[in-house]
Amino acid sequence: MKNILITGGAGFIGSHLVRHFVLKYPNYSIINLDLLSYAGDLSRLDSITDKKNYNFINGDINDFQLLNELFRKYKIDSVINLAAESHVDNSIKNPTKFAETNIMGTLNLLNVSNKFWKDPINKIFYHISTDEVYGELGEKGLFKETSRYNPKSPYSASKASSDHLTKSFFYTFNLPIIISNCSNNYGPDQHSEKLIPLTINKILNNQKIPIYGDGKNIRDWIFVKDHVDAIDKIFHNGKIGETYNVGGNNELTNLELVKKIIEITDSKLGRTTGTSQDLISFVEDRKGHDYRYAIDNTKINKDLNWYPKTIFKEGLDHTINSYIENFNNNNNIVNLKK
Repeated sequence: MKNILITGGAGFIGSHLVRHFVLKYPNYSIINLDLLSYAGDLSRLDSITDKKNYNFINGDINDFQLLNELFRKYKIDSVINLAAESHVDNSIKNPTKFAETNIMGTLNLLNVSNKFWKDPINKIFYHISTDEVYGELGEKGLFKETSRYNPKSPYSASKASSDHLTKSFFYTFNLPIIISNCSNNYGPDQHSEKLIPLTINKILNNQKIPIYGDGKNIRDWIFVKDHVDAIDKIFHNGKIGETYNVGGNNELTNLELVKKIIEITDSKLGRTTGTSQDLISFVEDRKGHDYRYAIDNTKINKDLNWYPKTIFKEGLDHTINSYIENFNNNNNIVNLKK
């Protein structure tokens, strides 16, 4: 029996993880703590709300009193921390919010865990982070767990700070921590501000698709369910005090990605292939826009026998189908109301 506090469990990655753990491990008690800010959506969890091993708490990781109450009431012995502000554009507009949530929120979780876990045996504080903490790569090379941190945006800087705080509690207080740094996730239920759902929705609505700069910035993409499988592996088999990088082995420029989405979506909508390419609109580049990210999966492959399973085209096809279905359902609701 484990009593696991999953923070940010109504978010994109968090909801996939919560569903996975609730259904796969009925002997675990899953407590989902989420503030339900703009990116949180409880409807993502409708399929498990009646499960006996699941509890949802609407609350803030910056509420230290609430964290104490949860640890006491549910006898929390494991934390998986996904609660975070994560959109780079928003971090440029409001860096303070990112520092409050990503740095101070993580520190609160570390402090309460350290307070209650006098005996570290069978305890784990698992902090989910991003590859963006490493900065950017040139044309060659991959991010390794030993790569130097070099964050370039308020978002990545706040996540880098939370990583350092987490590691410091391992070295200073012997808190049993693990960290993973993952590449860009994609899949169903992602918030509309992110590149893939944004592009799909623009195509469906025949609106301009904004692409920063020349579109040549490169990202490595991982299907969200593959990431969840990696989290599962790391949680159960990872070594305390270690960091694991998790990547999808799918490097694409933003422009290549958008064109792939256009090709698949136009086909599904019965449009002539490439019709929506006229919607592409190059806009002023983002401030501090990193050129390239790419993950070296060697450590997690070798130590935990984890590999991404989803072929990118299949994952993208599945994702686009889900957004088209949601679009059609929403339009039907609108028509019924009329």
